[in-house]
Amino acid sequence: MATRTDTQSPAPHVADSHDLIRVHGARENNLKDVSIEIPKRRLTVFTGVSGSGKSSLVFDTIAAESQRMINETYSAFVQGFMPTLARPEVDVLDGLTTAIIVDQQRMGADPRSTVGTATDANAMLRILFSRLGKPHIGPPGAYAFNVPSVRASGAITVERGAKKAVKATFNRTGGMCTRCEGRGTVSDIDLTQLYDDSKSLAEGAFTIPGWKSDSFWTVRVYAESGFLDPDKPIRKFTKKEMQDFLYREPTKVKVEGVNLTYEGLIPKIQKSFLSKDKEAMQPHIRAFVERAVTFATCPECDGTRLSEGARSSKIERISIADACAMQISDLAEWVRGLKEQSVAPLLDALQHTLDSFVEIGLGYLSLERPAGTLSGGEAQRVKMIRHLGSSLTDVTYVFDEPTIGLHPHDIQRMNDLLLRLRDKGNTVLVVEHKPEAIAIADHVVDLGPGAGTGGGTVCFEGTLEGLRASGTVTGRHLDDRAAVKETVRKPTGTLEIRGATANNLQNVDVDIPLGALVVVTGVAGSGKSSLVHGSIPAGEGVVSIDQGAIRGSRRSNPATYTGLLDPIRKAFAKANGVKPALFSANSEGACPTCNGAGVIYTDLAMMAGVSSPCEECEGKRFQASVLEYHLAGRDISEVLAMSVTEAEEFFGAGEAHTPAAHKILERLADVGLGYLTLGQPLTTLSGGERQRLKLATHMAEKGGVYVLDEPTTGLHLADVEHLLGLLDRLVDSGKSVIVIEHHQAVMAHADWIVDLGPGAGHDGGRIVFEGTPADLVAARSTLTGEHLAAYVGT
Repeated sequence: MATRTDTQSPAPHVADSHDLIRVHGARENNLKDVSIEIPKRRLTVFTGVSGSGKSSLVFDTIAAESQRMINETYSAFVQGFMPTLARPEVDVLDGLTTAIIVDQQRMGADPRSTVGTATDANAMLRILFSRLGKPHIGPPGAYAFNVPSVRASGAITVERGAKKAVKATFNRTGGMCTRCEGRGTVSDIDLTQLYDDSKSLAEGAFTIPGWKSDSFWTVRVYAESGFLDPDKPIRKFTKKEMQDFLYREPTKVKVEGVNLTYEGLIPKIQKSFLSKDKEAMQPHIRAFVERAVTFATCPECDGTRLSEGARSSKIERISIADACAMQISDLAEWVRGLKEQSVAPLLDALQHTLDSFVEIGLGYLSLERPAGTLSGGEAQRVKMIRHLGSSLTDVTYVFDEPTIGLHPHDIQRMNDLLLRLRDKGNTVLVVEHKPEAIAIADHVVDLGPGAGTGGGTVCFEGTLEGLRASGTVTGRHLDDRAAVKETVRKPTGTLEIRGATANNLQNVDVDIPLGALVVVTGVAGSGKSSLVHGSIPAGEGVVSIDQGAIRGSRRSNPATYTGLLDPIRKAFAKANGVKPALFSANSEGACPTCNGAGVIYTDLAMMAGVSSPCEECEGKRFQASVLEYHLAGRDISEVLAMSVTEAEEFFGAGEAHTPAAHKILERLADVGLGYLTLGQPLTTLSGGERQRLKLATHMAEKGGVYVLDEPTTGLHLADVEHLLGLLDRLVDSGKSVIVIEHHQAVMAHADWIVDLGPGAGHDGGRIVFEGTPADLVAARSTLTGEHLAAYVGT
């Protein structure tokens, strides 16, 4: 046996010296030449007010560069199929490891995407049923609601020696329900909302918004296509004319010498209205779609999306449709009871996936739940599932506010998961606002001091204790505790909910006070959204603001989204005696070189595309002639470069006084977006900024009851106070505000609390407390009561 003679400890290996991620000169979005060093194999939390540059540093710089460099290791052929990523604006990035990004991007809202299809659980279930299901109906595809059945027959030529035609038939069994095409719902278009059948096309029969009788691309294609008689009332059309009018396949036609495509009205409406996101539509178009289209559960598959064959094949009296409809915690128990040696590895993998759902606090979901209906926090936790049992180490996990949508009771569980990932030797980077999540950090980076142009610098780097003593905005607010209200408002009436049974609600009766600030709370999955969104009649006077993402291209900005640009364009047009369309970068005023984008994009195939400022308009997006028109000494590009605060002053008085624009700007300032510039692309806004932009837009709607879904999402502790002030002003102006919320400061500030529980899924769905926050703290009868009592320090 060899013996060692040297007693000195060997010098550390050079490979062990790379224990920092170094960032030098980061300038992405609003970052101002940021340089920091982040320890590897530790948990680092990034804090700062909403819009201070946290996501720009963590996601757009560190994680984006890591992903780009990994993509570059593939061949050019493979890179051609991958998303291209530009190199971030940064001088040096050193010590990067493979980044796994777990963000809050909503899962695809495709109608065929479910929790099961998004997590591979469905794929494993399909294989299981194709091996063990009785009667056997075919391969895994026969149990998939995204795979249609196909039959084909004909002659094929086999080129082998002497060519000869061979008769062939082809069959593929799919699991898709033929009636609803795997969607679970069938949509019906109400034709009476599309046209007035007593009029002819020439008389302007169409009642679709934006379809003017002289429109070349829409109405005149129908009138002058040659398929229809434009002077005959629609109700007198022959059977063939009606078929051509409503359902004809796309056909090339010539109208006044121009080649156009004629298409039946129903497919045209489906493409132009139904395939788009309802939230992104203008209010009058959204109202039209809600009037014209009705959705009902598919009568053939009863909403299961599956064909009759797929539903008939069973394992121990359970079909794949029954399995997907079960609560995941129950499904995990069912799978545990299956003992079949021939599929043991598959059962183990499926068991692990389902147990991960339960462990992460999502055991209350079912696999058939549409992915688009998950909240931001739920979507993020679903994405975490595939990483929980991973054997990978020395990778960088990047999380974006993983505690969103979590009750204080669930945050401890999330913290344990983050620490487990770190303890396996991984670097964990977390963007977070909640003090309970900041408390577990090994290292804290605080960005600020303000938001937008007022942020983008590192205010503090170090330990949690150091942050407390640092005097930064985060440090000062870290130990803030809202006190329970001494006096609460008297309700002016009640909103009665009777026998609510949506999702997991168990025949709930509750009276929600009006004219007050009501907070609906409870653990994740207890039925809060089902009660508020599913049971409050969304009739006149109810304005609902959910967490759905704002869909906007790089041409969209706060001015276009809020409708602010309309009064501004009119004011410019009036002052200069020209058309308002000249002051739109998406219309007549656009710079002809860059089409109003301000930048020229060059696509370089598998390499990152290059964007360079347009030389013609110098990035201002407008024609030079348009910039000669002024309003109170400013041209339109200078107005779009103003911040909300500056613009509020500019349009508030003097020559540029525009009451309609000033009112919208006041609302934007009210929700704490005074630092945003009017022309900033929506794609650069953070999650918290987008939700507040939505709130500012909806505040204009004539509503008596406002329903808000976790408005503190993405808000810094300092901004939560600002939000509470805004909610108070809404209630004091005579509105009723109902808030679904987990933040204890909002609970303490409420006039009335409705607490659901006691657990999640089928363990929840009941009212466990209703009353004032003071009563909830005094009773401590529920999980929420205990956490709120601990928070207010009683």
